[in-house]
Amino acid sequence: MKPILETDKEFFCDIQAPCFQMLTPVEADLVKASKTQVLFRKGDNLTKQGAFASYALFMVKGLAKKYVEGDGSKNFNLRVIQPGEFIGLSAVFSKNTFNYSTVALTDCQAYLVEKDAIAAVVMQNGHFAFNIIKRYFEQNGNLYDTLRTVLYKQMNGRMADTLLYIDSLKQEGQDVFQLISRKDIAEFAGISTESAVKVLKSFEKDGLIELHEKSITILNAASLQEISKKG
Repeated sequence: MKPILETDKEFFCDIQAPCFQMLTPVEADLVKASKTQVLFRKGDNLTKQGAFASYALFMVKGLAKKYVEGDGSKNFNLRVIQPGEFIGLSAVFSKNTFNYSTVALTDCQAYLVEKDAIAAVVMQNGHFAFNIIKRYFEQNGNLYDTLRTVLYKQMNGRMADTLLYIDSLKQEGQDVFQLISRKDIAEFAGISTESAVKVLKSFEKDGLIELHEKSITILNAASLQEISKKG
């Protein structure tokens, strides 16, 4: 993690995201005075589960993996964080610790905004508060979808969901398959790495996907969606 100074070429003079355009000049000044612009290198942790949280992060550039740490080396991947998203909002309104970890899949730039400043603006500005609440509940909705997948679907259904989700991120101009390992894919699906490799090879044999080193190409999305529905 490296702070970005005003003299650095990576520095952004303002937060251009739509949610911050809702702020009054006084509120904007409060956020600006409470933020630090930071560069995370690929592989750096943006947040660490259980660590004290005095700030929330706003992603400006790059991609990060959001995951829950289990016992030992076993993790469960929740989703990929993209530019324009907040990380650690729960620390603003409830716990003083991060309840999940995030790690940079690419070099990332983010704003660290003191949570007291976010809370103060939320109490003053209804439009900004509505936007924050909407984002928070969207994240909750994603979490419930993930829980349904893990609780009620078998390996094939979980893997189909995982492949379709990761492939959907290509619309943002980034092939996430190139950034993650087979272990990462297994942890998105909630299965062992060995099982993930077997299912992927089975999907390839059935003509649903094409495997080439780290790359995965979806050949038959309709069949994967049907496998997802059947679970």
